[in-house]
Amino acid sequence: MIKAAIIGATGFTGSELVRILLGHPDVELIGISSESRAGEPFPAVHPQFEGFCDLTLVKAEEIAALGPDICFLALPHRVSMSYVKDWQDAPFRIVDLSGDFRLGSASTYEAWYGTKHVLPDLVGEVPYGLPELERDRLPDARIVANPGCYPTATSLALAPLLAEGLVKPDDLVVDAKSGTTGAGVKPSEGTHFTRINDNFRAYGLLRHRHTVEIEECLGRVAGTTVQVQFTPHLLPVDRGILVTAYARPVHETNGDALQRLYREFYADAPFVRLREAPPELKDVRGTNLCDIHVAHDPRTGRILVLSAIDNLVKGAAGQAVQNMDLMFGLPETAGLDLLPLRP
Repeated sequence: MIKAAIIGATGFTGSELVRILLGHPDVELIGISSESRAGEPFPAVHPQFEGFCDLTLVKAEEIAALGPDICFLALPHRVSMSYVKDWQDAPFRIVDLSGDFRLGSASTYEAWYGTKHVLPDLVGEVPYGLPELERDRLPDARIVANPGCYPTATSLALAPLLAEGLVKPDDLVVDAKSGTTGAGVKPSEGTHFTRINDNFRAYGLLRHRHTVEIEECLGRVAGTTVQVQFTPHLLPVDRGILVTAYARPVHETNGDALQRLYREFYADAPFVRLREAPPELKDVRGTNLCDIHVAHDPRTGRILVLSAIDNLVKGAAGQAVQNMDLMFGLPETAGLDLLPLRP
């Protein structure tokens, strides 16, 4: 059994990790931490776990003594890197769910996240944990950077087109919508019920930090510089991401050719489903699936790709477990046979 611990278990992503790991046949959850709620039983924070996970929350500094094989860092951006600095030589492996090690250089990170990186030499060296695109580096990794939710949905939508050089890499438009759990568990003015309910708005206009992550990931796929016009929106729902991406082909194509391309590209990707109709959030809710629909508009000449994920699962906790499976030589579907919650 793999002994797993979660640092920062009281947030939405941390609680999803608990939910998934409790059902994993090869994992024993041995420790969960919270700096603000240490000493309390986990169900005191998340009552749905009563009778399923009665572990007591501890301080993060106590986790190493428990002897984990892997630690999931479900911590905020700018915070997680300090834990990696302290534990980079520890005997356990790490999956970091923050953005602190996703980018290609410390200077890029500092420009987009507005803070000095405490481990600049490690930035760009940590494997990016999007298994469908970069699985080869994962089995031997000591530390893995778990991708962001928007970059996961967007990169999986556009990767086949860029890998084959079928679209212009500097003319990509991404219109993305997310549920409110993407903003984290702490309430804010922007996530207040009266602001979200019966409303729909864009945010992070022109400068959302996931823009550069998307461009870097797709740039590695394309083998050239990629430029994306990325605009996120907040939906009045709790979870889910729906991305609509627009690309300009470099030569004539059609829907049948695009369907063949996507099916071949994702033939060995168990969590990517090619759908004949545009996907919906409830098609993937609670799962590690990414549903994709691709179409060609002969009137405008553009290619449209729609993708849907659960931002807390494939966009965070589920993908982290998928990465763990590959790091430990397990089938990547282990513990992730989750059916969609619909309605």
